[in-house]
Amino acid sequence: MAARKGKGRQAVRNGSNGFPGWGYAVIGVVVGAILMAMMMRGSLLTSLGKADGPQANPQATAQQGSAPGVLESSADNAPKKPQYDFYSVLSEKEVRIPDAEISAQARVEQQQQQQAAQARQQAAQQQQAAANAPAAVSQDVVAAPSAPAQPSGSVGYLLQVGAFPNAADAESLKAKLALQGFVANVQSVTISGQAYNRVRLGPFRSATELESTKQRLAAAGISAIALKEGN
Repeated sequence: MAARKGKGRQAVRNGSNGFPGWGYAVIGVVVGAILMAMMMRGSLLTSLGKADGPQANPQATAQQGSAPGVLESSADNAPKKPQYDFYSVLSEKEVRIPDAEISAQARVEQQQQQQAAQARQQAAQQQQAAANAPAAVSQDVVAAPSAPAQPSGSVGYLLQVGAFPNAADAESLKAKLALQGFVANVQSVTISGQAYNRVRLGPFRSATELESTKQRLAAAGISAIALKEGN
């Protein structure tokens, strides 16, 4: 009977020590791996959540003028000072003379000048022939025809190259024209309650002279309008 009790106790001790020790090591490793995976997963989810939203920058500083209610100044929004182009022309409701009309009148004047030159030449030839002829024959020489009448010159022309509300701008234009060999004058007038300082050249007594000066101005890059004197 005592032998059976001893064998039962030995069996119990053998049953408790039957699980090998390396088994516990494997269990510990598995449990540690599970815990490590859970920690890594939580860190990954946290980093992804931060990347989706805007990140605050503690070193960032607000720019000047970015406060609420403050508009940033801009060069484009600033009022620009009115400028007057050097060659700008303001007609001031004046009646311009078309270029075609100027050219036509200039051709008429040139034809008249050619006719006058031919008449003078014929008169000189007749006078020379009369001087060389005998005295008896010279009495029968008919007087040479008079030269065609020259243009009366009663109509004068002007060239206007600019008109400015500011007198200083007109004087500046006059000075710049003088540097290019053009003699201009400044005339102050009031039209419809607005004061203007007109920069003009002239008067010119012929359309030929007017056209020539206008072409010289155009060659220098200066715009001009032709007017009749008195406008």
